Amino acid sequence: QVQLVESGGGLVQAGGSLRLSCVASGNIVAINLMRWYRQAPGQQRELVGTITRASSPNYADSVKGRFTISTDNAKNTMYLQMNSLKPEDTAVYYCNEVITTRGSTGPYWGKGTLVTVSS
Repeated sequence: QVQLVESGGGLVQAGGSLRLSCVASGNIVAINLMRWYRQAPGQQRELVGTITRASSPNYADSVKGRFTISTDNAKNTMYLQMNSLKPEDTAVYYCNEVITTRGSTGPYWGKGTLVTVSS
């Protein structure tokens, strides 16, 4: 079994910063692709950014220049550094990773962490 657990969400004023973490645990052989998504109230889930072992991260236009994805491969952890936060960044943030275990390769999701940006 594989689990993804996000943390680091909270309430912050516009212009502030937060750092989210996503820790993967379980029978992990390899983590192939890692993504951050977000879902604002009443809206569809939106891709925030993607990172793989072989490529630099890429970002949605709405967060480019403000958000940074990084990883600590030794800890199976992905981070999302969010700077210059805006009220429209308010959402539940989810990590999504394609993980190879001893038996298979598939996508896994965390349960999300809420980020609220006040104006």
